[in-house]
Amino acid sequence: MFDEDRPGRVLAGLREFYDARPAATPGPGAETALALFHDVAATVPAYGSFLRGHGIDPAAVRTVEDFARLPLLDKESYHRRHPLPQLCRHGRLDACDMVAVSSGSSGSPTVWPRSVLDERHVAARFEQVFRDGFHAAERTTLAVICFALGNWVGGMYTAACCRHLAAKGYPITVATPGNDLDEILRVVGELGPHFDQVVLLGYPPFVKNVVDAGLARGVDWPAYGIRLVLAGEVFSEQWRDLVGRRAGMTDPCHDSASLYGTADAGVLGNETPLSVRVRRFLAGRPDAARELFGDSRLPTLVQYDPVSRYFEARDGTLLFTGDNGVPLIRYHIADEGGIVSFAAMLEFCRKYDFDPTEGHCGRDAAVSELPFVYVFGRSLFTVSFFGANVYPENVTVGLERADIGEKVTGKFVLLAEEDADRDRRLSVVVELAPGVRPDPALVPVIAESIRSELLRLNSEFAHYVPPDYQTPSVVLRETGDPEFFPPGVKHRYTRPAGTN
Repeated sequence: MFDEDRPGRVLAGLREFYDARPAATPGPGAETALALFHDVAATVPAYGSFLRGHGIDPAAVRTVEDFARLPLLDKESYHRRHPLPQLCRHGRLDACDMVAVSSGSSGSPTVWPRSVLDERHVAARFEQVFRDGFHAAERTTLAVICFALGNWVGGMYTAACCRHLAAKGYPITVATPGNDLDEILRVVGELGPHFDQVVLLGYPPFVKNVVDAGLARGVDWPAYGIRLVLAGEVFSEQWRDLVGRRAGMTDPCHDSASLYGTADAGVLGNETPLSVRVRRFLAGRPDAARELFGDSRLPTLVQYDPVSRYFEARDGTLLFTGDNGVPLIRYHIADEGGIVSFAAMLEFCRKYDFDPTEGHCGRDAAVSELPFVYVFGRSLFTVSFFGANVYPENVTVGLERADIGEKVTGKFVLLAEEDADRDRRLSVVVELAPGVRPDPALVPVIAESIRSELLRLNSEFAHYVPPDYQTPSVVLRETGDPEFFPPGVKHRYTRPAGTN
């Protein structure tokens, strides 16, 4: 059973990562995906069975056009229909040295095996953020992992990738307090003074909790040169500015970066100074954003390496192909979004007299010419109300107004409920900031702010919902409320009415 060749494969793969730099121009993504397809068809028992079930001879798939006609994979039709070892190469689960577990936000948690070599693709995304955004090659950096540790994908995977950067030569030291707020603040206070900058890595609402709790305890955030790496949720540019001000960050294009990641395949793309600059422009021009994205919402906008993760768009949702412990070919992850080439993005921006390659955000970083992918999230996270899809992103902006943002954490739960007469009502349960007590006078202020933003940002809501039903019912709960905001778990912004 001992695999004598494995050390050689691992050493060769890691040497390839340590000797290379993240791609700045797109490589032959389609050709790489086609080659991966043939390898997976020959070595992964479950995929071979899947193809036979669809009457597909792998030898007949010779061109990119052939590849684009292959059936899609998803959790239900592929991952959950085969024993876990059969999803791995040669049917060997033991060839993977670790597992990651999905959050279960769309159902039961799912196990994804992977090996240390799979971390290379993800570490390259972190390297692009740390190098181009945070200038971590020239600054000593304390990376504080604020994702939950354990089998969940965020914490252990992020810590491993940051350690790869340290091994590669970046002056980075990794601390792993996980999502223990007191321990995070202790680590920052004790170790932060020894570094040029401190990077907090976590889910946006939790990182905001860390910043707010630190302010309440007298933490001098600007003294630590705070930077943020965020993942898991779409946030607004108002949110970026709000948290940036509180943490003493002064350069929004370089001080924070969002990752587009999944348990299925790790990090698929990352914000760059260029993509942040584009997104901030679009945040101020909702007409341009609607033209580009076909929606009033502002999605996460990242750049990606098509050789590492090959994206396709189909019917307004995203597919990707990538190599992992469980290799995935044309995997339908159910994220709403699309792709835009680098050239097409620049042409679109210049049509509005805006050149994202010039100016403050591009002043000292090489412009990455990689393509863009934009992600709204999954439609199952919306609430249907009078036929209008109400998105958490719309509600978030309503909580970020200056007179409200100081009193809330940014977390909420959105529900469409029926009253005793079976009338539908939109309800928003809002988490108050630490130390803030429920104040009845705050309820109508929040309700009106949310209503105003829904009318401004969501044309369906404005046209479908009768005026008498447009103002939501607002319920205030204290920080860490066990029913709606239990500590230590990934927050859900929507849930079916009548559930916890």
